[in-house]
Amino acid sequence: MIARAGEGHVGAAVVLGEGALVHESAYVDDGAMIGAGTRIWHFCHVNGGAVIGARCSLGQNVVVMNSVTIGDNAKIQNNVSLYEGVELEDDVFCGPSMVFTNVHNPRSAVSRKHEYRRTLVRHGASIGANATIVCGVTLGRYAFIGAGAVITRDVPDYALMAGVPARRIGWMSEAGHRMEAVGPEAGESQSEELRCTGTDRRYVRRGDVVTPREEQA
Repeated sequence: MIARAGEGHVGAAVVLGEGALVHESAYVDDGAMIGAGTRIWHFCHVNGGAVIGARCSLGQNVVVMNSVTIGDNAKIQNNVSLYEGVELEDDVFCGPSMVFTNVHNPRSAVSRKHEYRRTLVRHGASIGANATIVCGVTLGRYAFIGAGAVITRDVPDYALMAGVPARRIGWMSEAGHRMEAVGPEAGESQSEELRCTGTDRRYVRRGDVVTPREEQA
């Protein structure tokens, strides 16, 4: 069931961290780097040059292209393709069948490999099932992209996004709960205090910038 470097479909030059597991049906090409404790499941394909961090999970039929970087503890659910130009930081969640792109105006007859646009998904962000991320954007820390949403522009930290095209409909805490406003911040007229409805942790919003209360100066 499990393949090691140089066995089955795992290249001899693949770097596998301690405890990393690759299902025998998966392909991992020479030059790929797989972190300790990462699990790569059925029918995945990891191209050479891809770097995957520690304790990640790649579900069935995940494709990771050349030069893609995935941080630690990322969860990539079934049927997700990470194309060149995509970068995931630590603790990112990609829901089933969500879509990344890397060319803004593709034509089959026109080669645009030199026009790939970078997509950055920052620490702790979650992307719901069947969402589409149009290339060239940054998803902020702990942003939450609703199922089926289409992202066409940068997303602030902690933003809750939904719709086609997506718009911000609220704020999400680091624990993944929707936050509620509990009143203006003391002495401030352009900001408000937010409360995580699951943990009661407090955050402060100033415009489109949200930070945990304990990080305030």
